[in-house]
Amino acid sequence: MSERLDFSQRAELAEEIDGPCSYEELRECLRDLAIVNRLTRAHRPVMNWLDRLPNFPRARPLKIIDVGSGYGDMLRRIERWAAQRRVAVELIGVDINANGLRAARESTPAGSGIRWIQGDATSCTETADADVVTASGMTHHLTEAEVVRLVHWMESTARVGWIIVDLHRKPVPYHLFDVIMRGPWWHRFIRPDGMRSIRRSFLAEDWVRMCGEAGLSAGDVEIREHQPARLWVGRVKAAYG
Repeated sequence: MSERLDFSQRAELAEEIDGPCSYEELRECLRDLAIVNRLTRAHRPVMNWLDRLPNFPRARPLKIIDVGSGYGDMLRRIERWAAQRRVAVELIGVDINANGLRAARESTPAGSGIRWIQGDATSCTETADADVVTASGMTHHLTEAEVVRLVHWMESTARVGWIIVDLHRKPVPYHLFDVIMRGPWWHRFIRPDGMRSIRRSFLAEDWVRMCGEAGLSAGDVEIREHQPARLWVGRVKAAYG
């Protein structure tokens, strides 16, 4: 590519391309993003982290909140995980985008127990007594100050623990994504939005700093790379009864 990019600096949020579009176009874009998530194993860090939770007596359902739930593919995967392991769960997806929640509802099989809530997860009454909080692929949409507030809220809210998974601001994933997403079968938003999203995502040292500003020490959280092109940040606090 002729464009020279400085990956040591996070791209400005002004590069955000999310804008008004029809519900049908948003739904198609979210479907393609779910395919990308599946192909890149974006759900795997959350699944592995859930498997590592303490072996606790299951006296009540494990309440899991997914922040910025979008198309809902993460919670649907968690629901299958719980069914396979016979773990009783209460699953709630929270998003500020009404059309995103509509797409999530339409894409969720009948009989699912997932609840979809529109609003700010940090102020919804439904999230107040969460056991686990997850957030996947959404923190690159936030400023650093907003991420710090989110981490602080997750730490103070989640009784068992929390995990954040998002893109990793590295040049190799950026250029590979540029090449792979040129096919005409992808929604037209996928390639430009994905490239900007990678440039707006964080490095491990960014997460160390932001977690510190949220009141957590380096020993409190795990920060790991997940190939391809993702970082996950998590904390297991305690078992529950």
